[in-house]
Amino acid sequence: MTSNVKIIAFKELGSFFDSLTAYILMVAFLGFSGFFTWIYGGDIFIRKEADLQVFFSIAKWTLFFFIPALTMKMIAEEKKTGTIELLLTKAVSPRQLILGKFFACMMLVLITLGFTLVYYISVSQLGNVDHGATISGYLGLIFMSAAYISIGLFASSLTNNQIVAFLLALFIGIFFHFIFDVLSSSTRGMLGTLFNNLSVNEHVESISRGVIDTKDLVYFITLTLLGLYAAEWLISKKK
Repeated sequence: MTSNVKIIAFKELGSFFDSLTAYILMVAFLGFSGFFTWIYGGDIFIRKEADLQVFFSIAKWTLFFFIPALTMKMIAEEKKTGTIELLLTKAVSPRQLILGKFFACMMLVLITLGFTLVYYISVSQLGNVDHGATISGYLGLIFMSAAYISIGLFASSLTNNQIVAFLLALFIGIFFHFIFDVLSSSTRGMLGTLFNNLSVNEHVESISRGVIDTKDLVYFITLTLLGLYAAEWLISKKK
C-alpha cells in the first residue's frame, strides 16, 4: 500500500467513525444478523448444531445492503462538494484515490466481521465446531464484500447523488446476488452454465463448503478489479 493510499484509507476509516456512519451500520449489521442467528428462524438452540451456517446465510444478505450504504458517499460526495477536483490537482492519482477508499471500506467490513467472532466463541461452547467450514464461511463473506465494495465505488463514481449511487449499486448487485442465480436454475446448456458462473452466491457457497477453488478466486478478483478499474476510469476522465 503506497503512502497516499494508506493516508486516504485511514482518513476515510476515521471519517466513518467521526460521522457515526460506522456505528450505525455496525449496530444494524450485528443486530440483524444476531437476531436471525440466535433468536428468530434459525434459532441455534433449537437446531442443536454447533455451526454458523445461519449466520453466514443472513450475513450475505445483510452485507448486500450494508455495503452500498457504505460506498454511496465515497465518490459522489466528493463530486458534489467539488473536493475531488482539489484532490486530483494534488499528488493523488485516481487509482490511489479509489484504492484508498476501497481499503477503508474493507477495513470497516473486517472490523464488523471481527465482532461476530463472539458468535463463533459462543457456538464453540455448545459443541464441536467445524473450524474449516467456519474459516471458509468468513473467507466467502470477505471475497464477496470486496466485489460489492468495488461495484459500490463504481456506482458512486457515476453520480454526485448519494441516493442514486446507493440504488445503482443495489441494482447492479442484485444481478450478481439474485438474478443470475434464478436465470441459471431456469436455463440449460451453455447459457445456464454462464449464468451459474456469474452468480456471487454460487461462488460464496463453493468457498463456504471449504473448497477454495481457483475459479472462485479468479471470479472474485476479476469482479473486484473490474469495478475498481471502471471507477478509476470514470474519475480519470475528470482529471
